Amino acid sequence: MKTIGLCIVLAFLTTGCAMVNEPKPDDPKYAPALPVENVANIVPDGSIFSNARVNSLYTDIKAHRVGDIISVELNESTTAKKDASNQNEKTNDSSISALNLGGKPVTFKGYNTSVGLSSSHEFDGSAKASQSNSLRGNISVSVVQVLTNGNLVVRGEKWLMLTNGNEFIRITGIVRSEDVNADNTISSQKIANARIEYGGTGDFANTTEKGWLSKFFNSKWMPF
Repeated sequence: MKTIGLCIVLAFLTTGCAMVNEPKPDDPKYAPALPVENVANIVPDGSIFSNARVNSLYTDIKAHRVGDIISVELNESTTAKKDASNQNEKTNDSSISALNLGGKPVTFKGYNTSVGLSSSHEFDGSAKASQSNSLRGNISVSVVQVLTNGNLVVRGEKWLMLTNGNEFIRITGIVRSEDVNADNTISSQKIANARIEYGGTGDFANTTEKGWLSKFFNSKWMPF
């Protein structure tokens, strides 16, 4: 009873933590970065022209500074299949002849002393697993850091308000500036260390999710 009570308490604590960590809009971890002006290099000469923000005639519109925006084309598709089978069989037969003394077999209470032993073991197991996922769409992210090698650290989120709840897409990762297309777009498959989250909140998401008690009985904490 103590074990069951402790498990129920742990289930309540786990449920409480899940409620606290429910995704919400305007998460600081996915907030856009604002460009930082280099005030030290600005010389008040009375002109509206600024060398700090000027672009060369040979530059393009591709993002390359903190605060710039990149459009990410989500094109994720994964398929995994696994099929395993295992068959084992082992048979063992052994015998020991009866003892002989003076050419006569030794008996014990009318039974001879011969011994016979046989054993057989057989195992047959199989397992199959199949999973596929697909994600298509677009999301704009902002450059939050420019690394010393020119790579860009990007992050961003998109929230869609629906009738019965909200859906969101979040993405973070590292982008090579060379992989950004001329129209300032990039495929999600070219984002290194990508973290892509797609989910929802509200009534619609809650109806497709197991309750905390069902999760507990299907978890590894279930003692039976």
